[in-house]
Amino acid sequence: MIFRLDDRLIFPDPKLAEPDGLLAVGGDLSTGRLLLAYHHGIFPWYSDDTPILWYSPHERFVLYPEELKVSKTMRQLLRSGKFTVTIDTCFDKVIEACSSIKRKGEPGTWITAEMQVAYIELHKLGYAHSVEVWQHNELVGGLYGVETGNVFCGESMFSGVNNASKSALIYLCQTGLYRLIDCQVYTGHLASLGARLISRESYMKVVKGQ
Repeated sequence: MIFRLDDRLIFPDPKLAEPDGLLAVGGDLSTGRLLLAYHHGIFPWYSDDTPILWYSPHERFVLYPEELKVSKTMRQLLRSGKFTVTIDTCFDKVIEACSSIKRKGEPGTWITAEMQVAYIELHKLGYAHSVEVWQHNELVGGLYGVETGNVFCGESMFSGVNNASKSALIYLCQTGLYRLIDCQVYTGHLASLGARLISRESYMKVVKGQ
């Protein structure tokens, strides 16, 4: 059953989500609603031609930093000094780049203008963060997401040159700031780096600091 949200800041029990993870429709992207969602393992994922859709997958695709797989080639690249990596220096540029980059098999973007405004506000309040990858003082890759306790809920990443987004993710894992990087849904690229599926129950234990 898919629930329709109203003006109240509440969500149905995530266990009631559809098999594909869809839980609810509607509501808004206010700071209060977004933070409530993330603390309950729920996130928005929709496009300009749909209402706001809220998901809570029954299995979560995650990366434990200590399980990160870094190839010999990537280790050499990171040591080479080809890239400079920073945190939270230009969140707005990272989310804009993530929204505009062309992705294979995707005709458009789910990072709508409405979402950009909402997540920039989360960043201003200290809840959303970005990792930036630079080459010759040019932004060539990065990622952004929402911090929920000791979990980093990754939203999107982009690469303007080979291995830039991968470098951002490796850097994030190596900061030691998070017990878990939430990748939300499966991709072969992230699986090759060590990401794997866990149950919602296991995921929520980490979110709650258990």
